[in-house]
Amino acid sequence: MNTAARQEIPLPTAAQLQWQQAELAALVCWDLHVFDGEFYIQSQARITPVSDYNTFNPQQYDMDQWISSLKAAGFKIAIFTVSHETGFFFHQSKATPYSMKALEWQGGKGDILRDFKEACEKHDILPAVYIGTRWNAFYGVYDFKVQGENEFARNRQQHYNRMIEEILTEIFTNYGDWAMVWFDGGAHGPEQGGPDVLSVFEKYQPNAIFYHNLQRADIRWGGSETGTVPYPSWGTFSYPAIGAGESARKEIGANNFQLLKTGDPNGSYYMPAMSDAPLRGHGGHDWFWEPDRAHTLYPLENLIDMYYRSVGHNTTLILGVTPNPEGRLPEPDVKRLKAFGEEISRRFSDPLASVSGTGNTIPLVLNELQNIDQIVIQEDISKGERIREFELEAEINGKWTSIYKGIAIGHKHIVKIDPVHTRKIRFVALSAVGEPQLKNLSVYKPLK
Repeated sequence: MNTAARQEIPLPTAAQLQWQQAELAALVCWDLHVFDGEFYIQSQARITPVSDYNTFNPQQYDMDQWISSLKAAGFKIAIFTVSHETGFFFHQSKATPYSMKALEWQGGKGDILRDFKEACEKHDILPAVYIGTRWNAFYGVYDFKVQGENEFARNRQQHYNRMIEEILTEIFTNYGDWAMVWFDGGAHGPEQGGPDVLSVFEKYQPNAIFYHNLQRADIRWGGSETGTVPYPSWGTFSYPAIGAGESARKEIGANNFQLLKTGDPNGSYYMPAMSDAPLRGHGGHDWFWEPDRAHTLYPLENLIDMYYRSVGHNTTLILGVTPNPEGRLPEPDVKRLKAFGEEISRRFSDPLASVSGTGNTIPLVLNELQNIDQIVIQEDISKGERIREFELEAEINGKWTSIYKGIAIGHKHIVKIDPVHTRKIRFVALSAVGEPQLKNLSVYKPLK
């Protein structure tokens, strides 16, 4: 074996391990504009306050239906947009009047964030929260800042910053633990004139995933909203944070965010990629519910391909789902999610054989000669990504034959090959940093 020069191997935190092992996460997108009956135009939503927040009036609201649908589809993490660009917060807040207590619905006593958290716990799904601070149409905050340079603007910025810090304290202390906190578009801190989100997070949610500001990112965006990344996509990265928009380093934004997509095998920071896409993204890109848009649901075959090129490329797949104005996940969406989960289970729940092991060569022996066309490889990433180059071989007619060569593995790499008829497979490390540690090597028969 060609052993790479010895180097320090970045290791994941417990939260990062949990994140990658989850593999499937749902981003539940809801905001006031879902209820206006008009098509969502993001550029306008960022600068136009909602005319009547009491249009929020879901008469069939059923949080259990949301979360049980995600559970049935195989999702392990659910993320709720407690606030987005309207600036409205879907929890009971003392820090801002623009929250659930302002509504006529449920007499101003509702708390959708609490309902979400309790439903996740009931259905054994890891709860996470998405918080928008970069845009707030109600408070007149655009791209992190109150517009203007006068004393009025400076005072409003200070007020907004304090309010956000108080809101975060509420969310982080009144609802228990979160698996991840996602700041939409990043979150500028005091150095850039924004609220001190990182200190509040580190004080109250130290065991969660932080995503993200200019100082820290525990995961990274995968460089597109297609739900895919190219191969390879390493779990390590060159910088401790990824920035947002124009604040990103040139090296990160270059070549259409290529570094975010591929990562850096020699990076000093463990920061796996995520692959995100809206479920209603086929011929559209609807993160939030719009009327008469069920035709934009990704077909099942597209979702399966997305899975191969996200989870199968060492990233967690985030699918955006959106309840309708009645307060339920639309039935076509629920059916598509269920079909997706069932198809993933059909393909990968019953391997012909599996093995784990340590070392440069790890064999796998089947009970009898079989046709195989899919192989799943997983490193034990708790010990870091060690493998830099590898080969898969099959014994065919008494001779070892190369059937695949690859580089990155990480949490999971799904290999599709032309069918081979064999009883023996072996993994061979060609280059590694430290001793290779395989958590899983599994083979599968061709699908019917």
